[in-house]
Amino acid sequence: MSKRVLHVVGARPNFMKIAPVMAALRAVPALGQTLVHTGQHYDEKMAHVFFEELGLPRPDFDLGVGSGTHAEQTGAVMVGLERVLAEVEPDLVVVVGDVNSTLAAAIVSAKAGVPVAHVEAGLRSRDLTMPEEINRLVTDRLSEVLLTPSRDGDRNLLDEGVAPERIHFVGNVMIDTLLAHRTHAPWSDVASRYDVAARKYAVLTLHRPANVDDPDRFATILDRLSAIGREMPVIFPAHPRTAKRLLEHGLIDRARYLRMVEPLGYLEFLALVDHAGCVLTDSGGIQEETTVLGVPCFTLRDNTERPVTIEQGTNTLVGADARGLGAAFAAVMNGGGKHGRVPELWDGHAGLRVAGVLARFLGLDSVGLDRPVAGAAGVPQ
Repeated sequence: MSKRVLHVVGARPNFMKIAPVMAALRAVPALGQTLVHTGQHYDEKMAHVFFEELGLPRPDFDLGVGSGTHAEQTGAVMVGLERVLAEVEPDLVVVVGDVNSTLAAAIVSAKAGVPVAHVEAGLRSRDLTMPEEINRLVTDRLSEVLLTPSRDGDRNLLDEGVAPERIHFVGNVMIDTLLAHRTHAPWSDVASRYDVAARKYAVLTLHRPANVDDPDRFATILDRLSAIGREMPVIFPAHPRTAKRLLEHGLIDRARYLRMVEPLGYLEFLALVDHAGCVLTDSGGIQEETTVLGVPCFTLRDNTERPVTIEQGTNTLVGADARGLGAAFAAVMNGGGKHGRVPELWDGHAGLRVAGVLARFLGLDSVGLDRPVAGAAGVPQ
């Protein structure tokens, strides 16, 4: 009997996570796949270019929800996805990450009686002021299949009373995508375009509402980032909401020591991060990528849902207001800082392990999906 899986993506980190899963599932007999893009990220550089670079099929459905408040985005995804579920009648819905689209898909699917599998389950910051933390908690509560990227995710879910048989430690699917594409990242083009030399510049990403919506905090952060910008070039691919806040708050002059550029495609950004002297960020996924690439990462937050990047990787929390950035940066420039190691099962084969779990859940043949297969997405040739 054939089965159908419906995948839901909404923001650019979701695309890197779903690509290796979809590629691995193509090897499962009698399994059809449907891809839904909610349109939460609707800018070409923030979303659509990723489908081309990651080899993803064009979405079967594009809900086009666009921007809005958390309630507006979540509600629009729920309305649109409810119609899609009625039309497609999937046997399983796969959601990834912790964005509003993830939450909305989990709620609609659970109410429709369709089981949910959550890729990147179990991550916790313990900070309920973060919208993403609420999304994680609700999504995990509603999911029947919980696929964790690190051992702390397993422990978090067990502590919350989740039955052990629902938890599957599979590793980090986003690292599959990174390892598969690393050698294709156009470093020479990027170095020439931005006139930088390897390890002689920093990369900055900044987008969290807690950091950019409050003008006083944003100004403080920019001042501390500018101190780095006086020491070395800081390439700053600006998220659309961040660029908007810079204008609204009248802070453009405070960013004059930062080299602000348009959002980059996945391969360009990967090349830029891979050769950086350090990365400054408030993103979750970049903490993981820098850990695997061995690049020092300074996270502008007071907490992280990815503690493995601190305990084992190259990540250092410097505070949401960047108060610890100066000392951490100086340590790296003086030859210190973290070197780290790659966490368990961040090996480029997580997509295969996810596919094996999903196939077994659906009662389908999973032969060959729990071991590396050369040529599969995320698996080096």
